[in-house]
Amino acid sequence: MAANQVHDQPSPLNEVKSFDVEQQTQNDELDYTKRGQWLRAAILGANDGLLSTASLMIGVGAVRTDIKTMILSGVAGLVAGACSMAIGELVSVYSQYDIEMAQMKRDRSTNNMGVEELNAEKEKLPNPWHAAGASALSFAVGALVPLLGAAFIKDYVVRVGVVIGVVSFALLGFGGLGAFLGKAPIVKSSLRVLIGGWFAMGVTYGITKLVGKSGL
Repeated sequence: MAANQVHDQPSPLNEVKSFDVEQQTQNDELDYTKRGQWLRAAILGANDGLLSTASLMIGVGAVRTDIKTMILSGVAGLVAGACSMAIGELVSVYSQYDIEMAQMKRDRSTNNMGVEELNAEKEKLPNPWHAAGASALSFAVGALVPLLGAAFIKDYVVRVGVVIGVVSFALLGFGGLGAFLGKAPIVKSSLRVLIGGWFAMGVTYGITKLVGKSGL
């Protein structure tokens, strides 16, 4: 009877192993969540670069139909957008970094946190420069899609058609991938992104054409 009771009691070694497994599982889930957030942010940045650059090219093309002007407007949009994304992300993440560092220093003084523990917590914080570089790169990748689509086509109508076509396929792809990562309905989300992109390009074209005809 006593022997059975001894066997029924959990071993301290088993408890330690169980705790280690649970801790490792939590760390793996946290790493996966972080990777998913970074990938989703990259997709959103690429989608932003794709749509804003394509809309800019089509809008300028509504007034100036030559290929040089259209490509130059796209390049300007790529550079300006990538810089804007990088600076915005840098400022945003640095603000978050400063707030969390201030909180960690307060916790250190109240909880007697050691230097090694503080450094370990610092490593978990997002790197502002990495975030800025990732945002700029993802925007530039998206912006290259309409630029490459229009680069070698001299005929204006064909050029605009190709830009709209490649941008539409890319919007569907980005929308579907973003929906997959967010566990949302893929078809519905992709169509929503596609229709929104068409709307943005159409409004940009129409307003630019109207302003161009008004002689301003």
